[in-house]
Amino acid sequence: MKMGEKHNEPETTFSSRWQTLRTNLPHLLHKYCGHDLRSFQSLDGFMTLIYRPTDAAGIGVARMLFGLMMLIDIPEERGGGDLDFRWGDPRGCKFPLITGMEPLSYPRMGILYLVMWLGALGIMLGYRFRFSALLFVTSYWYVFLLDKSAWNNHSYLYGLLGTIFLFTDAHKCYSVDAWRNKTLQPEVPFWNYLILKYQFFILYFLAGLKKMCPEWLSGYAMTNLSYHWVFLPFRSLMGPKLTDLLIIHWFGCIFDTSVVFFLVYAPTRKIATLFACAFHLMNSRLFHIGMFPWVCLTQLPLYYSVSWPRLVWKKLSFKNDTNYKRNASKKSEKYLNPVASPRSKKLTMSTMLIYCALQLFLPYSHFITKGYNNWTNGLYGYSWDMMVHAWDTVLTSIKVVDNNNNQSLYLLPYAFVDNDRWTKHADMAYQFAHCIDRNIRAEYRDNHRPFTNFSVYFDIWCSMNGRFLQRIFNPEVDILTAKWSPIEPVDWVLPLLHEFTEMRTMIDSTTQEVHSWSNTSDVLFVADFPGLTLDNYIISDMDNVTLTVLVGSIDYRHANDSAIQHLERGQSISNIPPLFHHVTTTSASSSSMLYTYVNKTMKLAPTEDELTERRQSKPILPLWEEFNVRFDNYVRFFQHVGNSLLYEIYGVPMPRRVRVSPDETTWITE
Repeated sequence: MKMGEKHNEPETTFSSRWQTLRTNLPHLLHKYCGHDLRSFQSLDGFMTLIYRPTDAAGIGVARMLFGLMMLIDIPEERGGGDLDFRWGDPRGCKFPLITGMEPLSYPRMGILYLVMWLGALGIMLGYRFRFSALLFVTSYWYVFLLDKSAWNNHSYLYGLLGTIFLFTDAHKCYSVDAWRNKTLQPEVPFWNYLILKYQFFILYFLAGLKKMCPEWLSGYAMTNLSYHWVFLPFRSLMGPKLTDLLIIHWFGCIFDTSVVFFLVYAPTRKIATLFACAFHLMNSRLFHIGMFPWVCLTQLPLYYSVSWPRLVWKKLSFKNDTNYKRNASKKSEKYLNPVASPRSKKLTMSTMLIYCALQLFLPYSHFITKGYNNWTNGLYGYSWDMMVHAWDTVLTSIKVVDNNNNQSLYLLPYAFVDNDRWTKHADMAYQFAHCIDRNIRAEYRDNHRPFTNFSVYFDIWCSMNGRFLQRIFNPEVDILTAKWSPIEPVDWVLPLLHEFTEMRTMIDSTTQEVHSWSNTSDVLFVADFPGLTLDNYIISDMDNVTLTVLVGSIDYRHANDSAIQHLERGQSISNIPPLFHHVTTTSASSSSMLYTYVNKTMKLAPTEDELTERRQSKPILPLWEEFNVRFDNYVRFFQHVGNSLLYEIYGVPMPRRVRVSPDETTWITE
């Protein structure tokens, strides 16, 4: 054999294999997803595909179930049952996406929620569908954009789904509109299904891609979740640590990235549905995420036959569906596009493709919206980074300085807000500081005190995914005068101390060792930046407090003693007395340290056996309790809405609850 022939053999083999693949590709594509390859080889072919007449039964059921889920969601996660808490306090701080965007008055917010609820009801019933969907979508997005601190991935998803349904013909089957208008043909363009399935593909697939990071795959995001009863079979077989790592983290990542591909492929669709149902049902028990698992469950049938409701009904009734026996090929074109021109079809196709590209781009657009980047990129909601980051906020110090009188006051962490989401995002911290300034100025004016100027400082200590506690904002920067822009990095956000990330293994082992000393021993890990001072307060219930330097060097001074002690790596101070002490990092790089102490109050805490007994005494599926909570939310929701209508129509004063303590409320009338 000649050398030239021997050299060309691999090329010939590769060429033949490529030719075989090209020949079989149309067959493989049709076998996998049921579509002809020619539909994707040109814009005209794709337009023909997306305008293919399709039975509206499947999307009709999806519309009804989505509307039902939103009817349940509005009094719950949208805050309808707690309208007075969420929108009733005129001093309450909100975090709108658009600067200057303000909520309506409390009574009018109640009416807006009624409009949203009526829109969801119209979607479910298919009554004046387009108008109902418009009512729901506009009111929903308005409430959504009013407060970034309430954003979640699933609340963002609901707005997207409502918008998609608005532009579909989902009301042409199983709806009041179809019942009233007998001329409506129960057929929709195929793109009605395609865009909904694509949206759920984005939900799952991008959530899986976001989990392909060391934080998730190393098992630091969802620690100790395996102790929940839903993981009992896995915990019994492999123990809690492997269950956390393999089942919760690794399998969660694999599931998200692959489930839609298995749902699309007919031979694996049923088994993928079983896994998806188990996944969402477990999430409904594990997390307080409202209707999100149920919305996903109700939309799973979109991946089945578009006529699945008719097939189910046929099997249940043992007779044919006579309402759909028609010559679809003759009537569908007349129905679907009686006045549709090629230009309008191209416009619809272009809009859909732009939307699809936007959904792929937004979760990775953080290189543009730099002002929203902190330790994590972007705002929580549209990025689909679900459960990837677990936060532990230990200290929130809000200091307000009256610069004219040189007086300082400290606000409670939950002053003017009902959650601490703002503590992790610079844009919300900036908005909160200005809200504090407005409220204090208003109080000064009401009390006829002289006008003054203030400064607001935040000293917030957080731990993300099991790292050291550290500051997230520079405590020496006046947030009122600080600069913030949505497209520029925020210079007063302190960076995450990545140099200590590898010490998380040491944190875990040391924590276990300290806890083994006694039932009342505990440990706290802290890191700080050069030149900054930690003001730590030791309460009287803490005993045998010891400070040990792990990395760097510090200066230590107690409030009752002017003497300064310098500590290097490995050195300690024992028996630190109560009250304040001050720790200043003197090394050129960041320092890390640990506190070990005995918590006297832990002696009064229940033992492990008592905790186990309490857990066993709780119902595994408290369905009746959950129903009662939802029922109470609905009752309060209609009370708030009724009071809003009475106020706007007749001027009847509105009662509302106010919090006098974390666990106690009282009523006032305005």
